[in-house]
Amino acid sequence: MSQTQRAVRDLREMIVNNHLPPGSNYLETELAEMLGMSRTPVREAVIVLESQGLVESRPRRGVRVLPLSARDMEEIYEVLTELEAHAAERAASAPIKAADREAVETALRDMDLALARDDREAWAEADKRFHDLLVQLAGNGRLSAIVDSFNDQVHRARMLTVRLRPSPTKSNQDHRDLFNAILAGDAAKARALHVRHRTEAKNLIIGLLESHGFHQV
Repeated sequence: MSQTQRAVRDLREMIVNNHLPPGSNYLETELAEMLGMSRTPVREAVIVLESQGLVESRPRRGVRVLPLSARDMEEIYEVLTELEAHAAERAASAPIKAADREAVETALRDMDLALARDDREAWAEADKRFHDLLVQLAGNGRLSAIVDSFNDQVHRARMLTVRLRPSPTKSNQDHRDLFNAILAGDAAKARALHVRHRTEAKNLIIGLLESHGFHQV
């Protein structure tokens, strides 16, 4: 991995996990010091992250981590819900490999275990893993790439609100119901369950963003 690739990876992780909070500002020298590298790979990484909608580079003023807004999430969830619902339909229309089934069941189990000890961050990681696996089950690389382009923003919102929301017990059950529909080969039910789940998640997260002052870009 090149220095630039490492800078992209590390800065993206810091942004999506809100270690670099929305709206915060940094000089390239500050980011380089955080990562323990020179300014050149950091500058190149900023260009990549700017194209992904995570940061804004401002001449002579440094790098600004772009804030999330309720409107951002409304638009992202609208697209993401349709793409993932299509992935759920495709997944239900083909046999599931044993390794894939085990990976999904592990994610489901990890979500339950995380809630049992009220570890919301671990739950969010397992939740993201479940949704990533759902899209992979569709077997469409281009679909996976498109969905992945939205996932950083969704994860940022999830991590911002994960301690503000009620315990996501229903979300865990929604995931199990969806996977059972996929295993049963019921494509229509899988799609309907996922659309309902994502719509409820969107309304919850947008409500939390608005009530905590993230309604403005």
